[in-house]
Parts: sequence; C-alpha cells; structure tokens
Amino acid sequence: LCIDEEISIGDYVLTGGETAALVVIDAVSRLLPGVLGSEESAEDESFTTGLLEYPQYTRPREFEGLTVPEPLLNGNHAHIVDWQLSESLYITLRRRPEMAKAYLDGRKFTRHQQKVVDAVFDRIREEDEAAKAQTEEQP
Repeated sequence: LCIDEEISIGDYVLTGGETAALVVIDAVSRLLPGVLGSEESAEDESFTTGLLEYPQYTRPREFEGLTVPEPLLNGNHAHIVDWQLSESLYITLRRRPEMAKAYLDGRKFTRHQQKVVDAVFDRIREEDEAAKAQTEEQP
C-alpha cells in the first residue's frame, strides 16, 4: 500500500480516523450542488472570503444581557456589509493573523472599504494600548 496524498484537517490528535474522514466528507460534500440549502450559503464562509466569519445573531434583540449590534437592526444594507467586513477582519486578525495577512496582501479596497479596514486596526490598537496600561497599573 502506497500513500500518494495527505490531507490535514488541523493540528490535533483524534482517537481514530473515523472523525477525520467525516470532516473530509462534510467539507467536500458542501461543494456539491444541492447539498446546502442555497448556493449563496457557501459564499460568505471563511475559506471563500479569506476571512473568518462574522458573528451570527437571531431573535430576541437582547438575551442574557447581550444585544444585537445596531447596524444589524437598522435595515441599512450598506451598514450591515460594513459591519460584516469589520467583524470578520477583526476576528481574523485576533485569531488567525496569518490568514488576515494573506487576505490583506495586495488587495485593492475602495476608499470606503479602506476606512472600514483602518477603523479595525484603530480598534485593535486602542484595545492593546488599554490592556497594556491596565497591566502596567497592577502591582
């Protein structure tokens, strides 16, 4: 028996190959027409856009002290798209910086999109500075 191809599903150890096989089957079958409810379902996913997916919300507007972000409630589709880009980029920069770098390298943004991207970097910078200041205050 000769292995001529290897597929990695991540850096972790499983108890057997069955779970890994299920992951591969699921990932591949999603690409087949009719497997997902609609063709658009796969268009916004992490490995299609190059960014991790933005948070998903549903009703009610508030649950256990958590609220749906205002841009998602106001009905302005342009604001919703901006929020989705902003959150996807933020999450990707925080969790998978190498993925964010690959997404940003060489990408051409409209002036408006660039403002959204710049705001994400400002948000991260402010959070990091606040965390550093808080750490320095502690004895």
